[in-house]
Amino acid sequence: MTNEHEQFISEEDRELKRIRERKLQELTERILEMSTEPAHVIDSNFSETVNKHPLALIDFWAAWCAPCRALEPTIEELAAEYSGKVFIGKLNVDENPETAELLQVLSIPTLVIMKGGKEVDRIVGCVPKGHIQAALKKHMGS
Repeated sequence: MTNEHEQFISEEDRELKRIRERKLQELTERILEMSTEPAHVIDSNFSETVNKHPLALIDFWAAWCAPCRALEPTIEELAAEYSGKVFIGKLNVDENPETAELLQVLSIPTLVIMKGGKEVDRIVGCVPKGHIQAALKKHMGS
């Protein structure tokens, strides 16, 4: 084998390794996105997260908020039911005040539905699961 040929094979191996690593990273991200549990969203990744997902439901909550805690099982159920279809996230307003302020979340719990990175619907208060599902279905079809 000539030295030139060996160099070509070596470059090809490095390129294949980069492709393999990139694909593995993409698959890992997709698996995480399809989680059956709500994802934790923070100020620093909010914009990237809602822009990356075609449809997202973000639960603005706080640990001390009794209605937020009452809504938590519903949010967990929705995350499992809509896995792979709707990104479901939770943002703690005490730990992430910038995003709450930016979106003018004045009461909690507040559920914000984002489509293409823009707010398309908002639900304030502890509401029945069917109310949230109806809002999601309205935006899934359009």
